[in-house]
Amino acid sequence: MQNKKKIILDVDTGIDDALAIIYAVKSDDILVEGITTGFGNVDVKQATENTLKVLDLINPSYEIPVSAGADKPLFRPRREPSVAIHGHDGLGEYPLPATKRYPVEQHASDFIIKKIHENLHNITLVFTGRLTNLAIALAKDPSIASKVERLVLMGGALHVPGNVTEVAEANIHGDPEAAHRVFESGIPITMVGLDVTSKTKFGEEHFGQVMEQLPVDQQGLRDFFDHIFQFSFNASDQLNEGRFRLMHDPLAVGVAIDPNYVKTKDFYIYIETRGALSSGATLADLRTPQTKTNASVCIKVNDELFLQHYIDTIVK
Repeated sequence: MQNKKKIILDVDTGIDDALAIIYAVKSDDILVEGITTGFGNVDVKQATENTLKVLDLINPSYEIPVSAGADKPLFRPRREPSVAIHGHDGLGEYPLPATKRYPVEQHASDFIIKKIHENLHNITLVFTGRLTNLAIALAKDPSIASKVERLVLMGGALHVPGNVTEVAEANIHGDPEAAHRVFESGIPITMVGLDVTSKTKFGEEHFGQVMEQLPVDQQGLRDFFDHIFQFSFNASDQLNEGRFRLMHDPLAVGVAIDPNYVKTKDFYIYIETRGALSSGATLADLRTPQTKTNASVCIKVNDELFLQHYIDTIVK
C-alpha cells in the first residue's frame, strides 16, 4: 500500500466513469484515497448512487470513502445529459442491486481539501467529469494548488473538434467557469483530452478478451461488463461511429498510473467562457513557441498498450 500512488477520483458516474473506477480500484499501482462525485452524465445524487453500487460490485479490499459534491455549474444552468450514450440512469439501465454503502457527510470540496492537507505533495487528483468540485475547493483554500502532486483531467480538445459542440468537449463545456478557475490556479495539470481519448477504441475484440479471461466466479462483474459494453457498442453503432466504446475516463486513470501511455506537449490553455458559439473551448496560441505554460496536453497515445493494460488489470 505504501508504494502505491495515492489518488482522489472525481466522477459523474456514467458508463466510462464506472469503467475508470473499476480500473483504479483493481490497479496494483493506485491507492484510491476517496471518490468524489458531481453532476454531468447524471445528477449528483444518481452519480453518487452509481458509484456506491460499482464499489459494491467490485468489493474493494480496503475502505474507499465517497463524498458527494456539486449538482450544478458555478454560474449557469446544468446541461441535460446524453441519454443515448449512458442511458437514463448513467449505467445503461443495468439493474445493480441496491447499495448498503453511504457517502460521507462532508462535501466533496471539503473532502478534497482535507485529503490534500493530510497527504502534502502526495495526492494526484484524477477528474473524469466537470471541474466544479475542484474549483469550489480552490475558492475555499487556494493553497491546495501547490500541495498536490498533479491534476490529471479528462477534458478538452486542442487539435481536434469538440464532442458536444464544434469546438468544445463535454466536461469543459459543462462548467467552463470552473475549468477557467482551475487552469488559472497554478495547479500542475495533465490534460487528457479528445486528442487522445478519441483514439482509445475498445472494440468487440477487446471485449472478447475480457470475457475470456475474467474468472467465472466473478459472474456479477461478467454480467455487468456484458451489459454496458453491448449497450455502448449499440449506442456507438446508432451514431454511425462503429461498434466500440471510447475509453475517455479510463485513459485519464491510465495516464495517472503510467504517463508513458501518452506523449505530451506543454501549452498555455485558455478556457473560453463568453463566446456564444465557443463556450468551453480549450484554446492555445499555436502560432509561436510557448513562453509560459499551464498544462501538459496529451497529443499522442499508445492506444493498444493502454487498452491491453486496462484489460489485464480488470480481469484480475
